[in-house]
Amino acid sequence: MMSMETGNLSKGFAGLRVLSLESRRGPEMAKLIAAYGGQATVAPSMREVPLESNTEALAFARTLFAGGFDMVIFLTGVGTRALAKVVDTAHPLESYLAELRKITIAARGPKPLAVLREWNVPVAVTAPEPNTWRELLRALDEKAEAFSLKGCRVAVQEYGVSSKELIAGLSERGARVTAVPVYEWALPADTGPLRSAIAAISRNELDVILFTTGTQADHLLQIAAEMKEENSLRRALSRMVIFSIGPTTSERLREHGIAPDMEPTHAKMGYLVSEASQRSAEILLRKRLAAG
Repeated sequence: MMSMETGNLSKGFAGLRVLSLESRRGPEMAKLIAAYGGQATVAPSMREVPLESNTEALAFARTLFAGGFDMVIFLTGVGTRALAKVVDTAHPLESYLAELRKITIAARGPKPLAVLREWNVPVAVTAPEPNTWRELLRALDEKAEAFSLKGCRVAVQEYGVSSKELIAGLSERGARVTAVPVYEWALPADTGPLRSAIAAISRNELDVILFTTGTQADHLLQIAAEMKEENSLRRALSRMVIFSIGPTTSERLREHGIAPDMEPTHAKMGYLVSEASQRSAEILLRKRLAAG
């Protein structure tokens, strides 16, 4: 469950109109925004779907059981579990975990770390906050004496989109990298709420937008382009308060030419909503005065 880890509820959004693009945790986000005094709109922007073909994951399992990897890097908790489910179609789960215990394991953030601890799989390297590929590479560099990446056979569990920067960084350090995509993100089955939200943004009917993953921005702009509303969407976004949950999401927003106004002190939804509620009014006033 999301928690209200910080902030003073009495101050809050004070009636500002807040858009969340959450899917799975949309109802929780709506309640949390309302608790902080916001008028919540939730427009699911993505759904998690298994790959139609799990050939890469099954090939990973074959190589792992043949002793073909020295390190596996897990990037997400959901992906860690999803990969295990695929492997379990060909090998018993405990046999898979026994193979993982024989090699070096790295985790990008707390969610994959929690899953691996639950399975009693030792984790040699963890990335500190904000848990991006940069921190992960730095953490690996700091452990270089214990295990060099030069010639190291590394599997990277991917999530949704390819982690190109991480793979490039590992390759530059001499690693032989195998990407293991496990699941991908698709547009929601019903894009109606997202289309309605885009129309509302374009009519300047929303004040704040909360991004919790870069894929939300991908899909927002994709549907806006289909609606021939991308230019009006971008103009309207420049007058809204844009909050990003953390550096990875902010990086994707900037790639799209969208400048986030703020990130929370911790990359968690509770902090995101709480700190957005405290800062939105002043940021909105500043942006709209600048826009004239």
